[in-house]
Amino acid sequence: VDGEMGLDLAIADEYDVIVLDWMTPKMDGMSVCRELRNRGDKTPILMLTSKDSSTDIVAGLDAGADDYLTKPFQVPVLMARLRAITRRGDLAHTEPELTWGPLSLDPVSAEVKCEDNLLALTPKEYRLLELFLRHPRRVFSRSNIIEKIWVLEDSPTENAVTNLIKDLRRKLKGADLDPDMIETVYGLGYRLKEAPNKQGIS
Repeated sequence: VDGEMGLDLAIADEYDVIVLDWMTPKMDGMSVCRELRNRGDKTPILMLTSKDSSTDIVAGLDAGADDYLTKPFQVPVLMARLRAITRRGDLAHTEPELTWGPLSLDPVSAEVKCEDNLLALTPKEYRLLELFLRHPRRVFSRSNIIEKIWVLEDSPTENAVTNLIKDLRRKLKGADLDPDMIETVYGLGYRLKEAPNKQGIS
């Protein structure tokens, strides 16, 4: 199975855990991992690789992997690692909703609602909104947002961030929410405005 096929299989179904080999043809495991996280996939991911430098390990974890196992390895160790990250995944299913006034984001189901109405967001719009809800009042520069929302292969410009913010604000306005709940901090970036009920996260 090459990386592109692995990505298609991961998207097409639900799994308890995903094991990725870094060195796969067509699309490497690191890129598959980034793309899954970019799509909002929360499935625990274990990265297998012969790359054992601290730089490589950090890169794998920063790409979204939950654990990193270098080759050669013993099968009992692999199975123990899989059990461990599966347990952590089970704990994630109890993660509370993030709220802003009447808006709620469920990190488990990846659903966004305004009161009882679902908002149809793209994966990038969802991740951007989640980023702001998880870090209320924190200012994110355009470069910060690019680093957290886009995969490296996309090579987006800062104008792409402006357009993404504009699209998300338009959808928030369409749901009768304040489109400026994501406010511009001139010369610095963007941040989440204080919620009407003065609570950023439930």
